[in-house]
Amino acid sequence: MSTVNPAHEARPTPIATSESASRIVRENFASTLTSALRTFGRVVDLAQETIRGTVTDVLARRFQGREMLRQAWYLITVTAIPAILMAVPFGVVVSVQVGNLIHQLGADSMIGAAGGLGVIQQGAPIATGLLLGGAGASAIASDLGARTIREEIDALRTMGINPVHRLVIPRVWAMMLVAPLVNILIVFVGIIAGYAVAIGPQGVTPGSYWATFGSFTVVADVWLSLMKAMLFGFIVVIIACQRGLEAKGGPRGVADGVNAAVVLSVAAIIVVNMVITQVVTMFLPVRVA
Repeated sequence: MSTVNPAHEARPTPIATSESASRIVRENFASTLTSALRTFGRVVDLAQETIRGTVTDVLARRFQGREMLRQAWYLITVTAIPAILMAVPFGVVVSVQVGNLIHQLGADSMIGAAGGLGVIQQGAPIATGLLLGGAGASAIASDLGARTIREEIDALRTMGINPVHRLVIPRVWAMMLVAPLVNILIVFVGIIAGYAVAIGPQGVTPGSYWATFGSFTVVADVWLSLMKAMLFGFIVVIIACQRGLEAKGGPRGVADGVNAAVVLSVAAIIVVNMVITQVVTMFLPVRVA
């Protein structure tokens, strides 16, 4: 009489294992996508509430101006020196890389135009967004996250105080105030660094550098750079506030919220900058002033 091994009978077939694995992958992907869409919806809701709350606070003269200035000064203190340190490599890299290519074409005088357009249109706004997303978003998310796990946010709601009006709106407008200032600082330092490299190692005359710079860089480029910086700052602060207000699980939750705020801010800035660049290139191509 033959005996059958029960373990051999219970062993799943390769086809069943493959179907189970594919089902688990589909379920995880669906849950992750659903969670991402819900998070995006909450971020949009917070942005809308912030804009509406700003209007009502200004009309009712309840805007937290002192808190906004305090937060703005704090953001300036944590971003000013890093902005200078980031601006110098941007200007140098643009001048060196583009300058070598232009030198091979025999158009050394065009380094000023390339450096100006590269720093003002792309380098300064992206550097501003990344800097605010790193230093600013982490500070805001950690502050609000710590308040959340200490139940200070719940205490404000219990007392009838809306945390969006009390905490979020001042930080949003502080970031909107600091973003163009940091952008201007990066533009100034980046252009000076590129100019020093152009007239030094690359041997470009100062007159030709500034002549081509003024011919190709128009006022619209500066305004576009400032608007991109303010938009990036708004995205950064809304994401940081949303992650901070939804922190849970103790100190580990605060750390996870800070990490998510920084990563999401950087990813959002890269995607939004790509979209804006494509749209601007289609409707506002580079032209000589």
